[in-house]
Amino acid sequence: MPQDHSKRIWLLRHAQTEWSLNGRHTGSRSDIPLTPEGEEKARDLEPIVSKIDFGLVLVSPMKRTLRTAELAGLLDRAEREPDLLEWDYGDYDGVTTQEIRKTDPGWTVWTHSCPNGETGEQVAARARNVIDRAIAAEGDVALISHGHYLRVLCATWLHLAPQHGADFNLSTGTVSLLGFEHEYRTILHWNERVTGVSS
Repeated sequence: MPQDHSKRIWLLRHAQTEWSLNGRHTGSRSDIPLTPEGEEKARDLEPIVSKIDFGLVLVSPMKRTLRTAELAGLLDRAEREPDLLEWDYGDYDGVTTQEIRKTDPGWTVWTHSCPNGETGEQVAARARNVIDRAIAAEGDVALISHGHYLRVLCATWLHLAPQHGADFNLSTGTVSLLGFEHEYRTILHWNERVTGVSS
């Protein structure tokens, strides 16, 4: 079956949480709610994304992503997808990079391991599953997920190793679009507030 090269995959990173604000690694083990400012930013997504006739909407089953989807007007048509969960940071869940480097100098999630957590390749394997579902769906697709995970998914979309997710900064409460330039996978928009994205 030929691919639909008009397809766009909308990536919504959940809005601000207390831990995203202070730099704590908020993985698949920590269910942290949005801050009041995060709730406001999530509502800002609604005027654009709620009007799109998505063929598939998938959301990570965490409070912060579910609430973002709800405030953006997408929750009623969203399917909870465990493969969209954030990177499992293992022993480093809830810990800042600065704190980790006291015992593991030079540590980054992209270059080092997370004890009792996931590797980048394990996260990329989950991302490939989601990409396969998105490509198989009719029309545009929305994915509501997490920062490090979506950066790995973007790298995977471009046929890059998961470590290249380090090259794609992604703020909370933003929209990014993946798609095609002719038959080639590409980034159409990245890390945009809703005013910069055209439906």
